Amino acid sequence: MEEVSWNEGAGEAIGTDVQLKFSIMDLGQEKVVECDTVDVLEEVSYGATSDVLSNRNIFPTFFRTVYSNRTIYFILSGLLQYFGWTWVGVLSSDDDSGNEETQLLTQYLTMKGICVAYMIRIKPDSENTIKNSIETIRKSSAQVIILCGTFSSYMANLLKEASHVLYDKTFVFGPIFASNVFLLEHYKEALEGSLAIEFYNLPVPDMRSFYDSFQVVNHPQDTLLEHIWLLHLHCSGTRSQALEKISQLHYWVKNQRSSKNDPRNKENGELVKLFRVMNWGSLNKTSIIITQVGRTFITNRSQENFFITEEIIRWKSGINERKVKAHHVNLSRLFPYLQIPKSQCSENCLPGSRKVPRSGIHACCYDCVQCSEGEISNVSDSENCQQCRYDEWPNEKKDTCVLKRLDFLSYSNDYLGLVFALFSSVLCAITGLILLVFILHQDTAIVKANNNNLSFTLLVSIMLSFLCVFFFLGHPADISCLLRQISFGILFTIAISCVLAKTIMVCLAFKATKPGSPWQHWIGTKFSNGIVILCSSIQVIICVIWLSVSPPFQDLDTSSYQEKIIVQCNEGSVIGFYSVLGYMGFLAAVSFVLAFMVRTLPDSFNEAKYISFSMLVFCSVWIAMIPAYLSTRGKYMVAVEIFAILSSSAGVLGCIFLPKCYIILWRPELNNKTCLMQKRVL
Repeated sequence: MEEVSWNEGAGEAIGTDVQLKFSIMDLGQEKVVECDTVDVLEEVSYGATSDVLSNRNIFPTFFRTVYSNRTIYFILSGLLQYFGWTWVGVLSSDDDSGNEETQLLTQYLTMKGICVAYMIRIKPDSENTIKNSIETIRKSSAQVIILCGTFSSYMANLLKEASHVLYDKTFVFGPIFASNVFLLEHYKEALEGSLAIEFYNLPVPDMRSFYDSFQVVNHPQDTLLEHIWLLHLHCSGTRSQALEKISQLHYWVKNQRSSKNDPRNKENGELVKLFRVMNWGSLNKTSIIITQVGRTFITNRSQENFFITEEIIRWKSGINERKVKAHHVNLSRLFPYLQIPKSQCSENCLPGSRKVPRSGIHACCYDCVQCSEGEISNVSDSENCQQCRYDEWPNEKKDTCVLKRLDFLSYSNDYLGLVFALFSSVLCAITGLILLVFILHQDTAIVKANNNNLSFTLLVSIMLSFLCVFFFLGHPADISCLLRQISFGILFTIAISCVLAKTIMVCLAFKATKPGSPWQHWIGTKFSNGIVILCSSIQVIICVIWLSVSPPFQDLDTSSYQEKIIVQCNEGSVIGFYSVLGYMGFLAAVSFVLAFMVRTLPDSFNEAKYISFSMLVFCSVWIAMIPAYLSTRGKYMVAVEIFAILSSSAGVLGCIFLPKCYIILWRPELNNKTCLMQKRVL
């Protein structure tokens, strides 16, 4: 057995490999035939990490007890991702080993979303090369540097010359650099706080007993062992015997590798081992303490799993910030570096914002912009913002969606609704009092002169119109949406029909005063009641058709306002809704025109002036209401309609009935037939 120190990348003796080699001595020719001439050769290495050696087609007899560079740099990239280092620099030797390792490293860094700020390939030193490398490191914001390739005097010279720009840099490297004693002894200040990946040394049980029993006399039947001893002691042997024993060794190792019960070897000839995460920390400038701070391994799915105790890591000239917080000690003024080093091209985008790539080649360099309206991001460094659901809205920080508030005109939690409810109740009570006054004085001249049946019907319809306001208050529902428009339309139509009947009766009363006038047959309660029933029936038919085709229903408006949902009543058929309003407007216009035409009648029939004025108020309110109704949304649109109902009903009530109540209650001496025939009474 011959121990050979060889590195396949640089071709330098570094004392890392062991190869089993057989020498065959030909006694007749007195020369030694080396095993290099043998076609079948088993090689077992504990230091060769080149990924090329994993190709079983090219190197079918090569085995090693360590992972290849592909696995090592997969672990290193995972370690960078674990600490959130997305912006790193790379120092590599300019040789085959460095080229292979940087290629693998770049591949895995890209997969992890980590960017390379710069990559310095260390060539034979010249003054300009070293100066350019130092300037590159100084200008870069990358705080973490990865060492690749092989360590040489050129790399040592760069580390020495660049010590003044490496004082705040954290190095990360693999097992090759971690096992280099020269680095440990001569670059303590630069390598302080570094993290290294080392192979996990698996203990071999009862190794001493194996060495003691490794004698030919103890294994007389082991011909392979006999040949090894013969070669080791320069004894003679034949080439065919050597080939036979080498083949036996090859098949034995192959069987060990393919054994299903032995998970230690992978199919590409690598030994499955754990990795140790080591920290090169120091308490002073003279010595470095290498401490194991964690471990990692690769699962069957090629995913690394890190188990790191961050509290014991010693970073550059300081201690971990988490450890400081755990002891509630404020040491920020005593130590300049108390936290895990940050190595990012850009600061983390907080929740509520997203990343916007900057113009350039690096995806790790970005700007943070606030999420758009209606969107959130609940994690840091989010690529995209998420749209909230239709019934949700971002909070102030835009990091979570909250339910939108429901917007409707409430009579319990809204001052505007309370005011409308109060006014509706007061006006309804006033209308009820006026009705009571008219009932108590129905036998008086002024009540009889104004057709008490029409007056009672008009007062009841106005009172119910005030009460229908409550259908517009509160949380809309399908039944309330249906009742609010239908009740409002029918009750107002009845009220306007009564006013129209009063207007027609005034005209007929004037014409019927002439002797023998045919209009005398039309004066009476049947005719006036017929007018009310006919006009109201037309509105009822319109409402029935509306409800049959497309009735009103509850609707949620989620688009008009972003921060709230408008709970409203959808009219269903817009034509039906405006047909109801249009018909009421038509009756009011006819009443206004007729009352205006007879406004010059003798004062004894002066009620026409009050009717014309009441219809003028009614029409003015509803004409002004239409543009206001169409230009508002939500509860304010409902408020406009309620205001129109209250003001128009109050206008009719005040203009027609308050003058009569004044005479009944405060001027009873005028409430007789004689006074009614005089001028300027009504």
